[in-house]
Amino acid sequence: MAQRGIREYDAKRMVARYLPEFTSALKYDGKVALVTPHTRPSKFKAENEWIENIKLVVKPDQLFGKRGKHNLILLDATVEEGQKWIEERMNKEVTVGKVKGTLTHFIVEPYVPHEQESYISIRSGREGDTINFSIAGGIHVEENWDQVALVQVPALSDIESVNLDVLIPKGLQGRQREVLTDFVKGLFRFYRRLGFVFLEINPFKLSDDGVVPLDMVAKLDDTAAFECASYWGNIEFPAPFGRISSTEEKYISELDEKTGASLKLTVLNPDGRVWLMVAGGGASVIYTDTVVDLGYGKELANYGEYSGDPSKDETREYARTILDLMTRKSHPEGKCLLIGGGIANFTDVAKTFTGIIEALTEYKKKLIENKIKIFVRRGGPNYLEGLENMRILGNELGVPIEVYGPETHMTKIVPIALDSLGFKIS
Repeated sequence: MAQRGIREYDAKRMVARYLPEFTSALKYDGKVALVTPHTRPSKFKAENEWIENIKLVVKPDQLFGKRGKHNLILLDATVEEGQKWIEERMNKEVTVGKVKGTLTHFIVEPYVPHEQESYISIRSGREGDTINFSIAGGIHVEENWDQVALVQVPALSDIESVNLDVLIPKGLQGRQREVLTDFVKGLFRFYRRLGFVFLEINPFKLSDDGVVPLDMVAKLDDTAAFECASYWGNIEFPAPFGRISSTEEKYISELDEKTGASLKLTVLNPDGRVWLMVAGGGASVIYTDTVVDLGYGKELANYGEYSGDPSKDETREYARTILDLMTRKSHPEGKCLLIGGGIANFTDVAKTFTGIIEALTEYKKKLIENKIKIFVRRGGPNYLEGLENMRILGNELGVPIEVYGPETHMTKIVPIALDSLGFKIS
């Protein structure tokens, strides 16, 4: 899976719209608004009339936490105070931890008075999902982690199979215990059904009447879009705070927006010697993890995918972008390109390889100058034709290209490629 952070604004909109399908314990009306550099105050107020006569909470919404500890939350404010607070910080650079970035997006919502702050999170893992809960939430939850209880929900099990008594403190009795139990069960079903891989609500208000989420952090599995997109809607996956997309990343993003296929690119280390051109979101994660597990994460130049049966032209443009980045700066001992993937269900391997072959042919001279070695592993419709074309291309270009089919384990080419660069594999 590929974990992609989303804005608190989007997470709360989904909670307000869909969580009531899974639990009656939620008491949240979903009044939330997003302010960007392009927001016009008059239009914003007209579209969100509820902000005029209530007290507000205002904070940045850019995928970083500990906003309270960094004095980046305005509480119990009027709309005029909130507007002024945002104007003073909009497009200003701040440092959060060790990361510098520019504030561009703010979330605005009603201020909810409360005395007790509770904490809950759900995180996906290899064996299943972990639910953490504490009655002592808020900004100091980490300092009080000894008060956090947890339960594991195995991958093939449902929340009903779990004993929540170990999660909910014995001191919490009566109506609040009933509310919390119902909420945890519903939240977990919501989490799985909508394709979340991480969901944290810290804090939330717990009362006899129900639960009100006050602060949220969420990540989605973007490879689940085929079954969850109707829930997500036109959702944005922002870049991490402080990270500015390169020209090449923006170009691939623009291509992605224009096609029904999936084209993704993130440059990690432009000086890295290990480059990836991987088909499939899941496969891209596996290849990336394999490079890291073998001890060469610092040499990994990029992360991304092409999938969903992109056209020849789209694949060529994707490949050209990676090859251009890869050959800008040479290394005396060369670099490697892994053209990998699993066994495709409907992507025409020969067709997409045609686009890659055209790009490789265009970059023949630079590939040779940069001592590029290419390793290919692929399976799926017309894979034999595609692999044979790659094999022939290597002979024609004078560029080392090793070709493997589905009989070879998907990531076997990773240690082979690393070894070719002189890296020691433990």
